[in-house]
Amino acid sequence: MALHFDPATVWSPFGAFSMGVVVGAGRLVHLKGQVALDRDGNLVGRGDLPAQLRQALDNIASVLAAVGGEMRDIITLTQFTTDIDGFMACGAIRERYFSAPYPATTTVQVVRLYDPDVLVEIAAAAEVPLSRYRPPGRLSRPVRPDHGAARLEPWWWPDRAPKSSAHGLRRRP
Repeated sequence: MALHFDPATVWSPFGAFSMGVVVGAGRLVHLKGQVALDRDGNLVGRGDLPAQLRQALDNIASVLAAVGGEMRDIITLTQFTTDIDGFMACGAIRERYFSAPYPATTTVQVVRLYDPDVLVEIAAAAEVPLSRYRPPGRLSRPVRPDHGAARLEPWWWPDRAPKSSAHGLRRRP
């Protein structure tokens, strides 16, 4: 069973997402893409890619720390930036956060992120050793039906008759 969490050490989710998800017995942790928001949800480093990269990586470290993880536990990174040349010039910043063996990394230039002032977003997955793993203290809030977010379920769930669906999901009553 997956355990979704939102640590108090980073900005609070403003949509239908969790900051992290622990899978299984507490070893594999998936982290939501982090951007340069401080704990209060304010953008750090407007127009300053190095400052935004540092804040995004600090946020990743904070989310991981909520379950006993460290940056060295990260196994994959997916990095999105609106300025690939500027991002590639920030290698020294990444080297302050990571050491060999480095995570498998994908970096992609995008036209825009959710806010035009956000220059970088980084998602990660980590394997936290059981000797350090601790359950998160602040679990994610369930999505409230009055927020208009539809809950989806696979059509193949037992006791549910399949309904026509091109993508295999249907709205839950």
